Amino acid sequence: MRLPRPFVLGFALSALGMTPAVHAADATFYTATYVEVVPPSATDGATLLRQYGQATRQDAGNVRVEMLRRLDRPNQFTILAAWTDDKAFEAHAAAASTTEFRDKLRPLLASPNDERLHRALSVGPAPAAGAPGALYAVTHVDVIPPRKDDAVTLLGQLAEDSRRDPGNVRFDVAQQTNRPNHFTVVEAWKDRPAFDAHGMTAHTKLFRERLAPMSGALYDERLYAALD
Repeated sequence: MRLPRPFVLGFALSALGMTPAVHAADATFYTATYVEVVPPSATDGATLLRQYGQATRQDAGNVRVEMLRRLDRPNQFTILAAWTDDKAFEAHAAAASTTEFRDKLRPLLASPNDERLHRALSVGPAPAAGAPGALYAVTHVDVIPPRKDDAVTLLGQLAEDSRRDPGNVRFDVAQQTNRPNHFTVVEAWKDRPAFDAHGMTAHTKLFRERLAPMSGALYDERLYAALD
């Protein structure tokens, strides 16, 4: 799992209801890693990811690490992690446990891991505890470069509005450091009905309407459940 150095992803942690957003002044360092193993190795891949998560939680400077499994394609996973700063992440990347994980995972991969590196754009405080049975959504948002600032405003408003929606556990937005016109949105909902209801709200539909003219790619929304 090669991790590009010029990165910082700010999405991992938000909370219930109305919470103040964390912006770029926050030093917390976040990562999102997309992992795809060949379908026959889905179970082995899940086992390796659980082991990696357990080891990572012991690393100095780790704030949080989550392992998500895609609902409709169980051989695809996303790792969400947060670190106190970039130095803590660099130490983790060089750790023996991380190297061992990469070596064991490599023969199972269908494609190289896709690492996304960001700063927080709108991130709420972490929930006090996990949300068993929650539905997660991880979305990659890409806008054309001249509309980057418009997207920042639009996504920030979406996060504020969505945290007030019934059943929301978490709603975070991160901005990539090397491509600031690319964003990652991380959501957690109490259940599928809460997620579906959110998609039908006036503020969500207005967001999608305003985003469409500035989009640089398809709105890539993927649904997950927690692996551990």
